Formats: sequence, structure tokens, C-alpha cells
Amino acid sequence: MRRIVLIIGCVCLAVNVFAQHADRSLFIRDSLDTYINRAMTLWRIPGVAVCVVKDNQVVLMKGYGIKEMGLNERVDENTLFMIGSNTKAFTATALAMLANENKLSLDDKVTKYFPWFKLDDKAAGEMATVRDLLCHRLGLKTFQGDFTFYNSDLTRLQITQKMSQLKTAYPFRTKWGYTNSAFLTAGEIIPRVSGKSWEDYLKQNIFAPLGMSNTLALTAEMPKSLNRTVPHTFVDERLSPVPYGQLDNMAPAMSISSSVNDMSKWVMMLLNNGKAGVKQVIPAAAIAATRAPQDVVGTVHRLSGQTNYSLYGLGWQLEDYAGHNMVMHTGGVTGYVSSVTLVPDEHLGIIVLTNTDQNEFYEALKWELVDVFLKQPFNNYSEQYLARAKNEKALQLQMDKKLRDSVALNLQPAPFVSNYTGTYQNELYGNVTITRGLNNDLEMRFEHHPRMFVKLQPLGASRFYATFSDPIYGKTVFPFTIQNGRVISVRVKVNDFIESDPYEFKKIN
Repeated sequence: MRRIVLIIGCVCLAVNVFAQHADRSLFIRDSLDTYINRAMTLWRIPGVAVCVVKDNQVVLMKGYGIKEMGLNERVDENTLFMIGSNTKAFTATALAMLANENKLSLDDKVTKYFPWFKLDDKAAGEMATVRDLLCHRLGLKTFQGDFTFYNSDLTRLQITQKMSQLKTAYPFRTKWGYTNSAFLTAGEIIPRVSGKSWEDYLKQNIFAPLGMSNTLALTAEMPKSLNRTVPHTFVDERLSPVPYGQLDNMAPAMSISSSVNDMSKWVMMLLNNGKAGVKQVIPAAAIAATRAPQDVVGTVHRLSGQTNYSLYGLGWQLEDYAGHNMVMHTGGVTGYVSSVTLVPDEHLGIIVLTNTDQNEFYEALKWELVDVFLKQPFNNYSEQYLARAKNEKALQLQMDKKLRDSVALNLQPAPFVSNYTGTYQNELYGNVTITRGLNNDLEMRFEHHPRMFVKLQPLGASRFYATFSDPIYGKTVFPFTIQNGRVISVRVKVNDFIESDPYEFKKIN
């Protein structure tokens, strides 16, 4: 499912070292530790794990920092992080493997496996193929439906069925829109043709043959691991551990946890066209199928000044950079962001894992390492990303302060607060219930997120300051619609990290 720090003291060091040691091995050996440790402090990242593979060899594999704030357990090369949407490449590869065995075709219609499958666009639902599911071209917006699906108690089947209630935003196959529920649906085709669950198929056909013995397919398994990180996010500007996301209902899109040691085996195999050593673990044709461009995502304007294309394959983002084709993806789930990057013609792979969801260092470090190996000028991406992030954060804090100051004025809601209580319904999501809290506060609870609630504090008129109990969902304003003195509906908005569009809930009692 996506985010930042000034490297002042280390900038001069890094620039000087880069200038003095154009040899990439010297850059990694002499300055990278200082660079990463300094950046972790400035970005306030508890733990980082990084791996670089080049020409079938591990050039760098190392853990930095700690697994959990307040404890002194160090991250090592076998420490588990959730990899979020880097799961998608595993799902797409598994389906490409099955296609190579003629157990399915990527151009099979989804209705061949799920006759009941529908989309809001009737024709699109009837024509949609496995390939369409894997390259985000169903006509939906990026992250559409994820508030309903993410971390919810809905089953995989229920999510796939609810896709018919997502209002398509674009004509079928005309625009790229990142759709997690589509990847879930694709992953659930695997049991139909293999007789194995998505998780068992990956374990038996990818993890085990590659020796990825520590990698976990499901988030439910993460708390049982002895060598694991804990997710972190910022709560009122304090970095805090948070509970693991419960993501197994969307597993094929985002649920894998892994280490840089295990991920190095995955990346080296991909760079070697499916071979691990002399063994062909995955057919080269399946690897190629996932890298074939399917969609135009857009144009990328880089901080370095380059302008590049961005395409999407099957579970991979495809870009050009410095005259090279890049195959890459990022991942973001509760408390984690990560990146996996391949430069096939250079036999180069880079993995960066972090255990906080509010940093862009995972991307900055990736580009620093790419530039080292592609002999590009030093750009100090971390400093640039951080400066931008600090500006954005300052604006957010300023807006939040205004809202909190308004709450402190003890403004009265209109009409009387009891009129807001009751049950509200959204066609896609289902029901939310609002009850009376302390003073003039209200509390909203969610049918499909039973452990989550929202505290609503009046801002005057029909607006309330909304604070989610789960901090990744954010803080915002919920406006109510009033007609003829009656509360008609409420607009619910969550953090863009989850979903961008608001939901309208109509009052039913």
C-alpha cells in the first residue's frame, strides 16, 4: 500500500568521499555506514536493512539500528520486516509460472475462475482478464476501496465480491489505477488451478526452492518470529510502536514479511533469469512475462533533473534511468516502507527495508546506491527528500493546530449534539455507529474495523475534528450534512496512505 531528512554533517563527508573514491566498493566500504546512521537519526528511523547484489554476488548485506523503540535488540541480515506491496511481484510471478505450465493463461477472463465476478462497468467485468488484474487497468482510482478492505474483518471472498460496488472512475483499460483488491483477486485464482492456497503455493514453489527459510507469507505469522522488527509510526510527533496490520485478507497484494538475506536470494534469481546457482527455479519465460510493459503510468520528473517514463508490468514498475531499464517496486503497510530495485543489464539489485511508515529514506538510499553503480553524480537525495517532507509536515502541523485550537474554544455543534448519534450506512463499506461521548464529543465505530474508533470533537456548525484510534488513518475534519434541521449524512476521510477519496455515510436511524 507509501513517505522524510537533512544530512547536514554527512553531506560534505559523502561528497568528498564520492569525489575521492569513484570506485563504488570504496564508497560502500568507507562512507555508507556513516551516511546511513546519520540519516536514520535525522529521519528518526529505528531500523534499516540494506542489501546490494552485483554480478551474482552480495556486495553489501547489513542491518542498522534496532527492532523496536525502547529496546536494544539490533537489526541483522535475518531480521524480518513487512515488505508490503513488494509482495505483488511474488504473486505475479506465481501466476506467470502457472501460465508457463499451461495451467492457465494470463489472458483468461476472470469469470472463468469466478463466474460471479463483476465490476461497476458491466462490460469491463465481463472482459477483465488475469493480466488486467495484475497491471492495474480496471478503470479504478489508485487505492480505491482500500479503506473498506485494508486491516478489516472482511474475508478474501467478500473483498472480491465487493469489487462490484467500486464506482469505476475511468473507461476500462484506459488509465492506470493502483488496485490492491485486484491483486487479491488474481492471487485467489492460484488455488483454483493449483489446488494449493496462495500462501502454500508461494512457500512450496518459490520460498523453499530459493532457500528463503525465514520468509513469511502471512502477517499472522509475524508475531511468532523470534527475529522480527516492530512497526512504527508518528503519534503526535512522537515515534511510537504500533500493532501489526492484519492484512491476510489481502495477502496476495501485501502480506509477505522477509529479511534482506532472504530477499537477496529472490533478487539474485530474478537477475539470473530464474536460476539459483545452476538450478532453474522459475522459468525464464515467466520472469520475462512479468517485465513486459502493460500500462503507461506517467512521466517521472526526478530531483536530479532527469525526466523519465514510468510503465507497469505485472507486479513491477518499469522505468528508464541514465540509459538503463529499471525494474522496481515499493511497499508500504502499517509501520513499514521498503523498496526492491533491479537494473538487469548491470546485474544489479538493491533492497532497502525500514520499520517506520513515515520516511522517504528507503527511496533516497536506493537512488544513492543506483547512482554509485551507474556512475552518476552524487545528488544527496536524502537531503532533498527531507527538505520537501519538512515543508509538508510543517503545513500539516499548522493546519492541525488550527483545528485543535478551534476544539479548545468549546464551540457548540448545530443542531444539538444528540441529533448526530445513530447508525450511518455506505453502500460499499457498510455501517458506522455514532454514540455520545464526554462533553460534546462523539465516538464513531466501524462495522468492519471492530478494534478502531474515531473521537469526534465539535468545531462549530456541523463540522467535527476526527482523531482515529489507529494513527495511520490520520486526523481530519468530518463534515455532516444537515437539511431542515435533520442530520442527513457524514463524510468520512482517512489518510491518503490508505485511500484518497472520502466516503459518504447516510444516516439510517
